[in-house]
Amino acid sequence: MIDTYYFLGIGGIGMSALARYFASEGHRVMGYDRTPSDLTHALENEGIIIQYEDNMAWVETLDKDTTLVVRTPAVPTNTAICCYLQEHGFAMYKRAEVLGMITRQKKALCVAGTHGKTTTSTILAHILHPSHVGANAFLGGIANNYHTNLLLDENSDYVVVEADEFDRSFHHLTPHISIITSMDPDHLDIYGTEEAYYESFAHYASLVQEALVVKSSLKFKVESLKARVYTYAVGEQADFYADNIRVEDGQIYFDFYTPNTQYPIPNIHLGVPVWVNIENSVAAMAVAWLVGVTEEEIKQGVSTFAGVYRRFNIHVNTPQVTYIDDYAHHPQELAATIESVRRLYPDRYVIGVFQPHLFSRTRDFVDDFAHVLSQLDEVALMPIYPAREEPIAGVTSEWLMQKLADKVKRALVLPAILPKYLRERLKSCLAAGKPIVVITMGAGDIDRQVNEITQKLTYKIL
Repeated sequence: MIDTYYFLGIGGIGMSALARYFASEGHRVMGYDRTPSDLTHALENEGIIIQYEDNMAWVETLDKDTTLVVRTPAVPTNTAICCYLQEHGFAMYKRAEVLGMITRQKKALCVAGTHGKTTTSTILAHILHPSHVGANAFLGGIANNYHTNLLLDENSDYVVVEADEFDRSFHHLTPHISIITSMDPDHLDIYGTEEAYYESFAHYASLVQEALVVKSSLKFKVESLKARVYTYAVGEQADFYADNIRVEDGQIYFDFYTPNTQYPIPNIHLGVPVWVNIENSVAAMAVAWLVGVTEEEIKQGVSTFAGVYRRFNIHVNTPQVTYIDDYAHHPQELAATIESVRRLYPDRYVIGVFQPHLFSRTRDFVDDFAHVLSQLDEVALMPIYPAREEPIAGVTSEWLMQKLADKVKRALVLPAILPKYLRERLKSCLAAGKPIVVITMGAGDIDRQVNEITQKLTYKIL
């Protein structure tokens, strides 16, 4: 009988949610992560044991007959701990396999897509959790409403899950209802070709049992699916859609149309007024409507949604400077973030700081990255964050920088000097009479700079 769960890469957002779940069930939870973070410190404060050195200090005390090891591809298989656990016959499962086992015990409401997964699933969880339907949730980000990535509700039959396409992880799930937000090719280091990426989503869609809610521009062969297919859209008709979109005093409102009502649910107020969240909210509201959440519960959930950590988080917002941090790391995600900034701050000078994530992704989409980043007034590029990869010859931030449009001011900036660099750029712009927006973007460790950047952009500006 399993009484201990050991996590290789426990500081990952998906791994930490599982660790919290097993701890809540009364099990002993331990793990390894290479780098301490706010999230690992939070886990330790919750009673979870974490080691940061790749040695046998804790694992030699484990009993293979009562321990289950959960691993993530982010931790190399040649680490000393991983080798020890494999050599000594410990039961070892991928994170997605364990999540699949848990979610099969309930009706899984899954959110898949190249981008939009985390925000959409968190909006859905926030609509459902306080409603009469209720929900459990394993989230891919820290929900600002709850300050956690795990929600538990023993009285609900539903569990909200982010369905990750990396390493085909979402094939381990059994979705009762699923949203698919987008299918822009990514993770080509895993899939090899765009066609293989699309085929992976097609297989995932075939696993959905009851209903599939897809963005109206995405195409599926309906006859090959067991689930009923619904479409959603913004500003155009679909099964579920938003219309009459308006901005009043910096807040976004719209009307929400469903398949079976002649009249919409009027005056939906978007709690986080970011343009892309209209689309994310429509998808989440569609699933909430399908499982029986009331109109008032839907409106209340969307209006009180406070966002997700590192999803368009506004840290400074004054007449002189606005500072936003965002997880965007794919060209389409960068485009959505930059478009939202331009809509919200049409007269500001916009400086984007981008930390590319993975050498392979930079190589595969370098022209797309350059095109999107060229929509900014100024770009500060940080070195590529390698994550699980070794360097690729010629693939550097310098290479990407050379491809930016000539009109864009640009610089290569090391992490150690980034906060000071941004402070100097702010002072220079304000001296020229230009209020600014600073956006930091990336999926690496750029978030560790947020507090210092915030301080530099607010302390005695001039």
